[in-house]
Amino acid sequence: MRLSVLSSGSGGNCTVIEHDGFCMLVDAGLGWRETRRRMAAAGMEGVEPSLLLISHEHGDHCSGADVLCRKFGMHAMASPGTLKALGDRLARTPGTTTLPNGTSRTVGPFIVTAFPLAHDAADPSGYVIEWECGRLGIATDLGSWGHLEASELSGCTALVLEFNHDTGMLWDGPYSWPLKQRIASSRGHLSNSDAAMLVDRIRHPGLEAVILAHLSRENNSPGMAEEAARSVLGTGSAVAVGDQFEAIPAMDL
Repeated sequence: MRLSVLSSGSGGNCTVIEHDGFCMLVDAGLGWRETRRRMAAAGMEGVEPSLLLISHEHGDHCSGADVLCRKFGMHAMASPGTLKALGDRLARTPGTTTLPNGTSRTVGPFIVTAFPLAHDAADPSGYVIEWECGRLGIATDLGSWGHLEASELSGCTALVLEFNHDTGMLWDGPYSWPLKQRIASSRGHLSNSDAAMLVDRIRHPGLEAVILAHLSRENNSPGMAEEAARSVLGTGSAVAVGDQFEAIPAMDL
């Protein structure tokens, strides 16, 4: 299985997954040309996605959904609440399929399971994507976690997990007070320290890679996020930092 985070951050999010001739995207925060460019840069030139999973309706996760679905001939899949919130933003896609949180669906060589996340959206989803010899967990917008999230993400071969902000930088930074409160709330975004605690809870010898996602450009740094992850992972797992402007080279899992 090959995995690349093409873009990660408040300017746009998109992850590509390919296995056994089947490819899908998770979120569509980039335009058509930029998605193709980054797929090629990641080593996936010529790969044609067949499905788009949408985590929630915020623009940095779905602004390119309609055009990407039309250009690639993809169906879009999301929770019922997310599809309702998207409304006519998917009006010209080839089709949509619901995947309620707490349910699973077989898609190509994968089993995709959706689970709810604590975020200020209509019906946001995290995803666990399983194939015959691995398990990928994706949770990129959440303000807090508990037993449910830890249980769903346990046993993963790889994780794409939000490390949004350093708490000190957030409170001392330039954002308005209401925005700081929103980000730090239980339905906002996950701090480095909270994300590291989740990784510590679910880490195991088979965890090959952790991709740190949705870093704030104003309230975090790649070095700080990686230090937080390494403080609990040590050197046993590969750690990569998702970037807003460049794709991560495709990883083989």
